[in-house]
This record gives sequence, C-alpha cells and structure tokens, in this order.
Amino acid sequence: MTTSAEPTTATGTPAEGRERAEAHLRALVGRDDARLRDDQWTAIEALAVSARRTLVVQRTGWGKSAVYFVATLLLRERGAGPAVIVSPLLALMRNQIAAAERAGIRAVTINSTNLEQWDLIHDQVRSGEVDVLLVSPERLNNPGFRDEVLPRLAATCGLLVVDEAHCISDWGHDFRPDYRRIRTLLDELPTGIPVLATTATANERVTTDVAEQMGADTLVLRGSLDRESLRLGVVRLPTAQQRLAWLADHLAEQPGSGIVYCLTVAATQEVADYLRSRGHDVAAYSGQTDPTERQALEEQLARGEVKALVATSALGMGFDATLGFVVNLGAPGSPVSYYQQVGRAGRGTDEATVVLLPQAEDKDIWAYFSSLSFPPEEQVRDALDVLAEEGRPMSTANLETRVELSRSRLEQMLKVLDVDGAVRRVRGGWESTGAPWTYDGERYERVREARAREQAAMLDYQATDACRMRFLREQLDDPDAVDCGRCDSCGGLTLDTGVSDDAVAAAAARLDRPGVVIDSRKQWPTGLDRIDVPLKGKIRAGAEEGRAVARLTDLGHGQALRELFRDDTPDGPVPVPLARAVVDVLNDWQPHVEGIVLVESATRPALGEDLVAGLSRFLGIRVVGRLALADPDVPPGAGSANSARRVAAVRRRTSLQLDADVSGRSLLLVDDRTVTGWTLTIAASALREAGASAVHPLVLAVSA
Repeated sequence: MTTSAEPTTATGTPAEGRERAEAHLRALVGRDDARLRDDQWTAIEALAVSARRTLVVQRTGWGKSAVYFVATLLLRERGAGPAVIVSPLLALMRNQIAAAERAGIRAVTINSTNLEQWDLIHDQVRSGEVDVLLVSPERLNNPGFRDEVLPRLAATCGLLVVDEAHCISDWGHDFRPDYRRIRTLLDELPTGIPVLATTATANERVTTDVAEQMGADTLVLRGSLDRESLRLGVVRLPTAQQRLAWLADHLAEQPGSGIVYCLTVAATQEVADYLRSRGHDVAAYSGQTDPTERQALEEQLARGEVKALVATSALGMGFDATLGFVVNLGAPGSPVSYYQQVGRAGRGTDEATVVLLPQAEDKDIWAYFSSLSFPPEEQVRDALDVLAEEGRPMSTANLETRVELSRSRLEQMLKVLDVDGAVRRVRGGWESTGAPWTYDGERYERVREARAREQAAMLDYQATDACRMRFLREQLDDPDAVDCGRCDSCGGLTLDTGVSDDAVAAAAARLDRPGVVIDSRKQWPTGLDRIDVPLKGKIRAGAEEGRAVARLTDLGHGQALRELFRDDTPDGPVPVPLARAVVDVLNDWQPHVEGIVLVESATRPALGEDLVAGLSRFLGIRVVGRLALADPDVPPGAGSANSARRVAAVRRRTSLQLDADVSGRSLLLVDDRTVTGWTLTIAASALREAGASAVHPLVLAVSA
C-alpha cells in the first residue's frame, strides 16, 4: 500500500518512472542535462507502463529511437524479454547499435551481411544476453527464421518495434512487401506485449492504415512535422548542363557536408565523376555499391571527410548524421518521399539548406518506377496456376521461366501472396497453399491514382510561390502547418541561380561525351529446357564487349534518345546529333570490323536501315546480313520481363539471314536499342556459329 496520492506503476509513481526514464536517456545521449519532452514520455509511458500498442508519427530528429531504447531499459529492469526492432536499412541498424551501446544496451543484429553469426546470436538471445535484437524485414520472410526463430521471439520478446512503419502500407511512399509479414507477427504476440511503430513520413491515409493493421486499440501519437532547421528552395534551370554547372559552382557554398540525391544509379556515377573533375570531394553511393564501401562512405560523410555523397534513395531512412545540406538533382515522385529525403539534413544543426533542381526527365523516371507496381490479375493468376500445377516447391528462378514477370517483380508479388495466404515460402522455394485468393483490383487502382496525385503535387511544389515547408507539411496532413519564414518563398533563403560559362562548358563536354559499355552475357538462363529451348550453361561463343551511345536515363544524350524512342515520335533517319555521337563512340572505341549485321526492328525499321547505311559509308565496309523478323506474330519486346522467356521469344521471332560468307570475319552487330541484351546475345551466338571470329554490338540506347 502506498501513501502517495499518485497512482503507482510498475516503475513506481509516474514521477519516479519518468525520473528513471530520464536517467536512461542521459546515458543514451551522453549528456547530464538531457530531459524527456512530455510527448516522448507519453509514448514511453504507453509502452513501459500501460503495455499499449502505439504508433508515433513524428518528424526526423524528434527522438523516436530514444523512446524505444528507454522503454526497453525500463522493461528489462522488470524482467521482460529482449526488444525486437524491425529495421529496414543496414545504415540505420549500425547507428542504432552504436547508440544502444552508449547506454549499456546489449544490441545485436541479424541481416544479410552477418550470416556466420546467426547461430551465435540465436544462442545469446535464448540465454538472455541480448537486450535488443535488430532484424531486417527480409528475415521475416525467410522460412527458417519465420518457422523456427520468429515464434520463439514472439513468445519471449518484451517489446516489438517497427521502425519506418510507413513501409507497412501500400499507400506509403516506400511500401515494402516484406513488411507485411509484420501483421502476422503482431497477431502471434502474447497479450500484454507492447508494440511501437514509428515513422516520420506518413499522411493521414497511411497513419490510419498502419494503425488498423496494428489493432483497434492502437494509440496514435502524432506531432508537428515542422523541421525548424531546414531552409527550402527550388532552382529551376532549363538544361542538364546548367544544372550540373550549378552544382559545380555552388556546392562549396553549402554548409558542412551533405547529400546530392539523384533518381538513378547511372546519374550518381555521372554526377560524381563530373563534380570530382571540378575539384569537389564527392563519391557515388547507391544500392549497387559494395556493402563494405557503403559503410565506409557513410562514416566518411558523418565525420565530414567528404563534401557530399552523390546518392540514390538507398542513402535514406535512418541515416543519422549532422548534415548541412541536401540537394536533389531531380525530384522524387511525391512530396512525402521528398520530405523523407530532405530530412537527412538539419539534425544537430541550427540551419541546413535544401535545394531542389527539377529535371524535364523526372516524369519519365516516375513513369518507369510506376510500371513496377503490383502486376495485373492475369499475370498473378498465371503464377498461382503454375504453382498449383507443379504440386511441389518451385524456386523463383524456375517459376520465372513460366510467367511473364521479371525476377524482382515476381519476388515482390510472391511476398504479397505469401502474406495473403495464397502461397507459402518454404525451403526450396514457393508452394501453393490452395487457399482462395481475390485480386483487389479496386485497391490497386486507388493506389495508382494516389501515386498520380502525388506526382502532380510534386510538380505543384516546384511551381508554388507559397511557403514550401507548409506545402510539404500539408501533404503529410499536418494540422499545425503554418508558413515557415525560412524558405525561398518566405524570404528566408536566397539562392544564387547563376552559373559560370566555364562550368557549363565543362558539363556540356562531359554530357556530350557518348559511350556506354555493354557487357556481354556469359550464361544462358536457367530453366530453358522446361520451355523447349535446348540451351544451358556457359555461352561458348557470344558477343564481345559492346558500346551504346547512352542509357535512356542518362543526363546528356539520354534526353535526345528518350525523345527519339517516345511512342509518338515517328520512325525516320538517325537525328544528326546522334549520328555524330555514334561516330564519336566509334572513334573512341575503334573496334576492328569487316562487316555489318543489322538487327531488324518492327517498330523503327527506317531508323535501323539508316543507321547501318551511315555506318557502312563511314567505315567503308558492307552490310553482310541481318537478324530478320521471321515470325510477326511474336510482338516486339515479348518475354522481356524475364530472361528465359525473352530468349525463347527472340528465337521464335528472328532468323539470321546472311548475304555473304562471314567465316573468319569480325563483325559489327547493330541494333537501335537494347533492353535485356538477349537479342544481341542470340544474334552474336548465331553469327559465331556461322563462322564469325568476333561480334561487336553497337546500339544507340540502353533502356536499363
């Protein structure tokens, strides 16, 4: 019995509980003056005292990690099991583990980079040596982890944390199918286990969706999304050369170190290369960067040892460092996604500059990413039928040969079907459950329409003369949104839009320099024998390393190529600037060739004929044959969603026709563009079988 007028809790009175929580906070941040704000204590109390399921929507830098680490320590003091944190990015995990260690929290992680430690970590969790276990969402769909480890964690964990919880919702800007497994985990938790979901980028629709998935009694704590340190601005320049020149001229003026975001991997490499040539200490960073190098680059940026990382959105959620600026070369497809990226800046600093340099090609890139959404019902049903007919587990690679979907898109679809109960991931691949499944076409269409509205809003953001921070906050349904007084519209930021002639000329020279290497295929796709194609293993005689003028996503010639290959652009001769670029590529490449072979095009026959005619005149060699269109019933691009089906389609569609003996000759193989590389591979293989000594592919554009 207590004599206090205050109600008692498992941590004493509320005042005593908060005092204990703040002691843990001071250890966590390493400051004796650290205090919890009232909204942070409300969240901690809901978890550690009331065992509530709680969704926290707060701006980046608010202190969400402090909430779950302090709650973990309070719960562990009472004998609760370890906290399980589902975290989407390795960078986020590394930062969280470092923060935990400062407070004496024993934190470990299970992810794709430390497989050799998994057994040891499982033993440590079982023996109570671990306070916090961080797992990637992909682990939740691993059969062994799901069936053997996850039930034990669900039964013994003291707190479940879902970081970046907007990924649960397909309404969110960064929906990830692996996160849908969390719903199953929530359903399997024993009564009384608190759950915390956190995000900085959720509008009202996403917040409602996530809260509904967490449970009817979920407490939603939503705060102001203003970032008082950020000064937002837009610099609109008409050409890629001017935009690059602006970066070169003004990057050094930006405070501290920061991030230059690009929309594609190719752009990160191109921009970083140019900026280095102009004397800036920058490096490219993307999902294709080696994991060890990525960690080193993150640490260099956090320590201020580089001026900027030129990065894709792979350097996004959870990267925690004191950055003075973020520049976006090209706009993300939604204001919510943009808010998430600019939130990397301004943590631990009073002022940070945020600049958007929109590009004409942004809408094309948005359209490409939109095309990767959940497949149409017919393709989903095809995959379900194949699994049902097979009657045993099928690997993704094997299933890919039977459906018209790429490997990555098929994998994403299967993860959704797994959570929906229509398929199950098992050792050896995927199997049908036989359970009925309904295609929610109305929801997918509503999501598509929501994406279109977000893209339109991003264009409105660029054009608005109203407060930019208020615009972003309103897009996230922040009810307290007011003019910030800090952005270029409010008068708090003035951006110099001038660019030097020297920087523009250097950017033009960089962008006008054509030439992209086309790597040759080395192996035939697996599973061709299942679709009656007698090819397998290593490609014994194929193409040499080839060249393209540019990628369709490139900043320089990519723009001209995108215009050339638009559906509404009529077929015709090669435009003069691109013809000159082809000559430049040849002069730089200098392949030794003695004949030309054309890959015929059903959509742009005149373009291809003009291209090889010009090459014949320039090189002084004959056109000796063509990969002709033999079966018009096979449409252009058939099978391009995955390798095995593409090989089968190209073999049915084409036939090699030679006008001269090619024995012992080195040949130039010419196509207008390449998407998968399999047409070039099949043509080169056929030419080698006909006796050619070497085959050198040359194309105008690479679509990937």
